[in-house]
Amino acid sequence: MKKTTILSTVIALSIALSAGTAHAASSHSVVSNDTFWKLSKHYNISLQSLLDANAGIDPLNLQIGMKLVIPGTIASMNGNEAAPAQPQANTVMAPSGEQYTYAKQLHLKATAYTASAAENGGWAGLDYFGNKLKVGTVAVDPKMIPLGTKLYITGYQYNGLPAGGMLATATDMGGSIKGNRIDLFVPGTTQQARKFGIQNVQVYILK
Repeated sequence: MKKTTILSTVIALSIALSAGTAHAASSHSVVSNDTFWKLSKHYNISLQSLLDANAGIDPLNLQIGMKLVIPGTIASMNGNEAAPAQPQANTVMAPSGEQYTYAKQLHLKATAYTASAAENGGWAGLDYFGNKLKVGTVAVDPKMIPLGTKLYITGYQYNGLPAGGMLATATDMGGSIKGNRIDLFVPGTTQQARKFGIQNVQVYILK
C-alpha cells in the first residue's frame, strides 16, 4: 500500500507540474503588420487576455522588435518557461520604418512661420544660431525645450512638411512662443503658412 501511495503521489505531482508548464506565459517579438487581434487568433487566446497581459503597451503603436507577453501559451518542449518580456525603451517609428528612441513625449500646440522678414525681424531667413531656416527648424520656448534639442514631431497636417512625421531640431525661438507651443518653419509665403493654423502635435524629445 505504501508503494502504491508513493507512486500515486509522484504521478499526481508530475501532472500538476506539467499543467503549470503548459500554461506558462511566453513572449512574442513584434514583426511588420502585427496587431493584437491577429496575435490573439494566432495563439488562440482571447483578445482581452492579451491586452491585459500587455497593459503598458499602446495597441495602436506596436513597434517592430517589441516584446509582448503571450499568456496561457505552451512553453518550449524542454519544459522551461520562456523568459519574461524585458522592458522596452520608448521608441517612435517613422513612416520609413526607422525607429527613434525618445526620453519624453509632449502634447503641444503648433503654428507655422516662414523666412519672411516681417516674421523674423533682423533674423530674416536665419534661426537663432544664424543657420539658414529649413524644414525641420523649430522655434521653442527654451524653458520648455532647450535649444539644440533633437525632436521627432507627428500629428500635423500640411503639404509643405513631410507626411506622417519629421525629424527636427529646436534651433529658434520667438517672443510669442511660450509654454506648450512650438513654431514650425515651413517653406513658402506668410499667407500660405497661415493655412497651417493652430494644430495639436506630438513632440518626442530624442535621446
